[in-house]
Amino acid sequence: MRTAYISHPDTLLHVMDGNHPESPARITAIKNALIKANLHQKLVHYEAPAATDRELQRVHSTEYIHKIHALSPKAGLVRLDADTTMGPMSLSAALHASGAAIFATDLVMRGLADNAFCCIRPPGHHAGIANSAGFCIFNHVAVAVAHAFEKYGIKRAAIIDFDVHHGDGTEDIFKSDPRVMLCSTFQHPLYPHRGADSRSDRMLNVPLQAKSGRKEFQQTFEQVFLPALNAFKPEIIYISAGFDAHIEDPLADLVLENIDYGWMTQFIKKIAQQHAKGRIISSLEGGYHLPALGEAVCSHIEALLE
Repeated sequence: MRTAYISHPDTLLHVMDGNHPESPARITAIKNALIKANLHQKLVHYEAPAATDRELQRVHSTEYIHKIHALSPKAGLVRLDADTTMGPMSLSAALHASGAAIFATDLVMRGLADNAFCCIRPPGHHAGIANSAGFCIFNHVAVAVAHAFEKYGIKRAAIIDFDVHHGDGTEDIFKSDPRVMLCSTFQHPLYPHRGADSRSDRMLNVPLQAKSGRKEFQQTFEQVFLPALNAFKPEIIYISAGFDAHIEDPLADLVLENIDYGWMTQFIKKIAQQHAKGRIISSLEGGYHLPALGEAVCSHIEALLE
């Protein structure tokens, strides 16, 4: 498989306050792990462009986009919400992160790549129509889905979010859009303390108790997601790829192991091959134990490459 790897140098320049777990070291850990596993050279590497305001406006309000531009500091840090801060390069990093997901969509839709992994930060799935949240400024996967609709005429897109936290921003953006199915596993109760009671036919939220792992994830994917996705027949699949449900992650209490990320990726690939011509765009969300993050991403990318 031709797997595109899309990133940008500014992912390393976005900083949060103090010794924040959402740090530039995450990107470095992933790159080093891929090199060590002899996977880095098997990927087709691209530098992400920046998303335009028009591309962001497909899912975010104009007022919110203008607010983020206005708040971007020339020095120091600006707090957007209780969990999210911006430094001088944060806006550029966020714009290139959304741009990476858009560019990945272009590559896959044009047949220049079979699938893609966007190695980006800040993450995106908590960002809503008009708000930042949970380390997220813009919702990169949502921006890319809207791009696929407008530019390529895609009629049905699925988003599979296996981050340990519920993608509440993604749900808010697409909950009334019949073209989108969101399949989301997450630890509950845990930030953002939402999703457990808002499940619908297209918003397939599956809250999991602490210490849930391989058995619970496989049951969810096979018994809940599979029949729904087969009925929905997505034409493209996006992955909000959070690796913080890993047993080593310090921010939560699920117990996935590296092999489980490979299994989930293979599962998604089978659905994509059946309904979506194999088209998958994966975008990095969480994952805060650096060695575990690197190894889990390797399992994910190794499956994408097969």
